[in-house]
Amino acid sequence: MASPVLSPVVSAAGSSAADAQPPAADGAASPAVAAFACPEAEQQLLDASRLHVYHVALELHCLCSTLVATLSRIVKDQLERASLSCVLNVAEAAGRRSRRDKARFYAIARGSATETAALLDVLAVRRLASPAAIRTGRRLAIRIVQMLTRIDQRLV
Repeated sequence: MASPVLSPVVSAAGSSAADAQPPAADGAASPAVAAFACPEAEQQLLDASRLHVYHVALELHCLCSTLVATLSRIVKDQLERASLSCVLNVAEAAGRRSRRDKARFYAIARGSATETAALLDVLAVRRLASPAAIRTGRRLAIRIVQMLTRIDQRLV
């Protein structure tokens, strides 16, 4: 049986998230910015993997996880939780069948993206992260909120 192959997540701009960091010593993409793909099941995707918003949420979470190394414990924990919650709730919503369930989980994901943007504002005010990283994170969070709002409107 072949080992899993790492395939980088592609951002909204079409560039790979792995392009931002050098590859690992063994030539594989960094696990923090890569999604696992099984070679035998490449054609079989979970519902969330088909959504652009899911990949943008993953990109935001990866960015947030790189920011947290130097932050205070409380801000670090909250930023990681909020950005991860966004990813997981998009995935949960995509796997649900009823419109009501989907709408509820997408709304939670939208709230988590908004919380992540607010935490990025806190980082900016406290000067705990670079302005460029904060701008990138806010753009991703805003894009997620826009996409989830559009999905919510279509579910009604």
